[in-house]
Amino acid sequence: MTYKTALINGVAIVGMLCGMVSNEAIAQETHTEIQHSTSKNAGQFQRIEQPLWAKVAVTAGGLGLIGLELWWFLLSKPKSRKATTQGGIQEVTVTVDGGYEPSQIVVQVGQPVRLNFDRKDPSSCLEEVRFPDFRIAQALPLNQTTAIEFTPTQPGRYEFTCGMNMFRGVVEVQGAEEKGAIAPPASAPTHPNHSALQTL
Repeated sequence: MTYKTALINGVAIVGMLCGMVSNEAIAQETHTEIQHSTSKNAGQFQRIEQPLWAKVAVTAGGLGLIGLELWWFLLSKPKSRKATTQGGIQEVTVTVDGGYEPSQIVVQVGQPVRLNFDRKDPSSCLEEVRFPDFRIAQALPLNQTTAIEFTPTQPGRYEFTCGMNMFRGVVEVQGAEEKGAIAPPASAPTHPNHSALQTL
């Protein structure tokens, strides 16, 4: 999840820059201006003039953060991976590092599934993974790969979460018709008196 780390670092840098800009603008007031403002009525507000570049920098930083949040929550799509079948078992390795990668796993119904959770994140939230629909709760030791096996019997979307229900993923179980195993229906047989029926 290196892009998530870079995203968090970028947000932190923008926040620090906005703080430094506002601190510099406040520091530009002279000692006499501060003494003059204290002599005025405490119930009145006084406008503080800031340089144009500071206003532009704070506005651009705020708009950038809003755009980043909109992209993150509305436009970014979870990474999906289809399970590979070896020896009759559908298998996928899921990296646990600031979430689940991939966070969407596609498997076929009626075949055993093995998900290998490789935990690299030391946060306590990711110490456990839960599959409520399959009644599975499994501890994930740090820097180890833990296999979880189950066999889905019905097509659908089955969610898995961390122990605190903050990070989520989905196992999408597809039926045989979604895989393309069922042949398309043949065209309807024509009635021998089809043309006669149309004229009536």
